[in-house]
This record gives sequence, C-alpha cells and structure tokens, in this order.
Amino acid sequence: MSTPLPDDLTTLSTPPACIADFCLIPLGTPTASVSKEVAQVQRLLQKSGLVFHLHSAGTTVEGSWDQVMKVIGQCHAMLHANGVVRIQSDIRVGSRTDKKQGFRDKVEAVERLLEEGDDEK
Repeated sequence: MSTPLPDDLTTLSTPPACIADFCLIPLGTPTASVSKEVAQVQRLLQKSGLVFHLHSAGTTVEGSWDQVMKVIGQCHAMLHANGVVRIQSDIRVGSRTDKKQGFRDKVEAVERLLEEGDDEK
C-alpha cells in the first residue's frame, strides 16, 4: 500500500534503507595508483558503523539513505582535506519498501540459484 504524497513535496522523507555502490575517483593524484585513498575511505567506513564491502571497482554500503549519502560526502570531504583537489564519483543506489534486504541477501539469492542449476540458456 502506498502512502499519499504531501502537497509540499519538499517535506518528503528519504527512504529508510538503501544500498549504494560507489567509486570515488581522485583526480590529479601524483601517481596512477589510488590505493592509499581507497584505504583512507575504508578506514572512514569502518568508523561509520555501517555495513559495507570493498570490491575491485568500489565499495557497497548499506544503511538509511541519509546515513549512506552522509558517509559518501564525508569520504569526499576527507580526501579533499588530505589534499585531493578534485574527486569524481560514480554512485548507484537502490531502495525498496516491500521487504528488508541487504547486499549480502541479494548475492546469496543469486548464489542459491546457481547452486540449483539452471537449464535455461
């Protein structure tokens, strides 16, 4: 069942939960490697208390919309404070209201199907 929209759309709340996959791309660093910056971001995420997972092309993080967007913004602010003058980010974010589902749940659902086998090609 959906909730009716308020007359003033600026009063809408953000979703209570989301999963975001993000990749911060520091520009103008002294070398092509950004592993130092990635490690800094991971340390900040550890302190955030949010559930997250580093992968080869970025990080997946879950929490409330406000928490997730705040921590991504804090990652930007931290890297800027550490001398990175320009950062470009790719962010893909999803939310749903029909059930609670974390990023691990989504992966496990696909892994179960793979274990069962699929005759469709």
